[in-house]
Amino acid sequence: MEHSKPLSSAQPLRIDIVSDVVCPWCVIGYRQLAEALKQTNTEHEIYWHPFELNPSMPSDGQNMREHIMEKYGSSKEESDASRTRLKEAGHEVGFEFNFNDDTRMHNTFNLHQLLHWADQQGRMHDLKQALFTAHFINNRNISDNAVLADIAAEIGLDRSEALAVLEDQRFAKAVREAEQHWQQQGIQSVPAMIFNERHLVGGAQGVENYVNILEQLANMTD
Repeated sequence: MEHSKPLSSAQPLRIDIVSDVVCPWCVIGYRQLAEALKQTNTEHEIYWHPFELNPSMPSDGQNMREHIMEKYGSSKEESDASRTRLKEAGHEVGFEFNFNDDTRMHNTFNLHQLLHWADQQGRMHDLKQALFTAHFINNRNISDNAVLADIAAEIGLDRSEALAVLEDQRFAKAVREAEQHWQQQGIQSVPAMIFNERHLVGGAQGVENYVNILEQLANMTD
């Protein structure tokens, strides 16, 4: 959970974010929202929830460009144009995507189990951000349990316990149930942001639009 310092006695805005670490628009959308929250001085609490973009992805992943071209039938030129748009959108919110010809798409089921474990220690938000950086900026192999355990350790979590969580799959059932819950709520694409458990906003809307959404929500609670 991520939260701001209390600004008043009013109930903080609850924000549930359904996302996947290998979804570039998820990190862009979150950062746009974070900037809007800052600009509007909105007291809030963020809760992250799992979603797998590619649940049938092999455990060792696939080259990202090949995956996108196969999944969407896009050409190399279209893929390049998409990466350019992502880099521009990322740059605007201070996130520098580092795509290259070896960038891979990964199976994220184990990763979501690690996030579930981190949540029990109040560190899911920190681990989520570290995983975004590891994948999109540092091109680390987040299909590898040892790499995931290293990333957990880098933010101060216990590496041996992180590795044990991944190897014994103790949170597999909990993650599957969470994924199914959000699918049953109609979530089929990410990022999906639910405000106060009532208002669904999909995709990366841009800072200005998020500011407008937050102001509308504030007026509803006045």
